[in-house]
Amino acid sequence: MSRLKVGVIFGGAGEEHPVSIKSAREVARNLDTEKYEPLWIGITAGGVWKLCDGPAADWENGSARPVTLSPDRSVHGLLVMGQEGYETVRLDLVFPVLHGKLGEDGAIQGLLELSGIPYVGCGIQGSAVCMDKSLAYTVARSMGIATPNFRVVAENEKVDPGGLRYPVFVKPARSGSSFGVSRVTDENELASALSAARQYDSKVLIEEAVAGSEIGCAVLEEPFGLVTGEVDRVDLAHGFFRIHQEDSPETGSENSTFIVPADISGDSRWLVQEAAETIYRALGCKGLARVDMFLTDDGQVVLNEVNTMPGLTSYSRYPRMMAAAGLPLSDVIDRLISVTLHGKQR
Repeated sequence: MSRLKVGVIFGGAGEEHPVSIKSAREVARNLDTEKYEPLWIGITAGGVWKLCDGPAADWENGSARPVTLSPDRSVHGLLVMGQEGYETVRLDLVFPVLHGKLGEDGAIQGLLELSGIPYVGCGIQGSAVCMDKSLAYTVARSMGIATPNFRVVAENEKVDPGGLRYPVFVKPARSGSSFGVSRVTDENELASALSAARQYDSKVLIEEAVAGSEIGCAVLEEPFGLVTGEVDRVDLAHGFFRIHQEDSPETGSENSTFIVPADISGDSRWLVQEAAETIYRALGCKGLARVDMFLTDDGQVVLNEVNTMPGLTSYSRYPRMMAAAGLPLSDVIDRLISVTLHGKQR
C-alpha cells in the first residue's frame, strides 16, 4: 500500500515559533513512516515557507526549497518552486503543528479550508473562539461553565487602578502560552502590566485571580467519542505558571512541576474530566485540545483557557497526560490522523 502523504507545518511567524519547532521534532520521532510519508513545511520567523527535510536545527538552509500551499482545490496540496517553474505535490492531509497566533487562531485553518485538504485539529470557528479568551469565557458562561470574573480593555483604553479587586491577572486576549501575562498585586503595578500585554495584543483581559489548584486535562477525539488523558496538577513553588518562558524548559521549570496523575480525589478527577469534555464541545473543538482549569477548595471547576494545538514537545503537558493514560504520542498521532480522515467533511 502507498503511504499517506502528510504535510507537517511547523515554525510560524508568531511568538511561539521555537516551541512549534520542538513540537515538530517530537512528531518526527513518533510518526509511523511505514504508514505515512511526511512532507516537512517550515515557516520561518519572517513568514517564509520552505519545504525541508525535517525540523532539524538547520532546516531553513541546505536543500530547503520555497513552497506554498495552494488554495486551489484542484491542486489539493503544495506548489514547490524551482528554477524552471514549479511542481505540484498532492497531500492527503495536513498536520499544522503551529502554536499561538497564525497557528491556533483560525488563520492557517482558513487557508486549509480553501485548499480542501483535511487537517488535524480545530476548525476556523473553534480555533478563533478558543484563541480569544474573552470570547471563550463568554461562550462557556452561556453554557453554564464557570469562568474567572474579567473585563476587556480595548486599545488605548484607560483603566482606573482603584476600581479593581487585587490580585488580578493581566494578559493579552489573543496570545499563546504565558507571553505578556502579569500577576498584579496592587494598583502601582497595573500600568506596566498593561504595557507588557499590549506588546502581544491590542485587546487585553484583566481577570480576578481564582483561588485553587491549576489543573489540566488532555482531550482526544475518536470516531466513537472523546477520550481524556490523566488529569495533571501544576505544583507551584512561588509566583505563577509561565509555560515556555524558561531558558531551558527541557530541564524543568524553576518554579513549577507537574504531578501526573494529579493528586486529587477520584470524584474531583471525574469532575475535571467531565468539565473538560463539556468545554471542548461547547467551544466547538475538533481533534484534540488541552483544557486548563482551576479546581477550587470547594470542588468547583473554573475554566482557565483552551489550547487547540497544545505543545507536543518532550516536556509538554498534553503528551504526558495521554501517556499516563496509556496512549504514547505515536498512538495519539495515529489516532488524530485517522479521525481527521474519518471526518474530513467539516
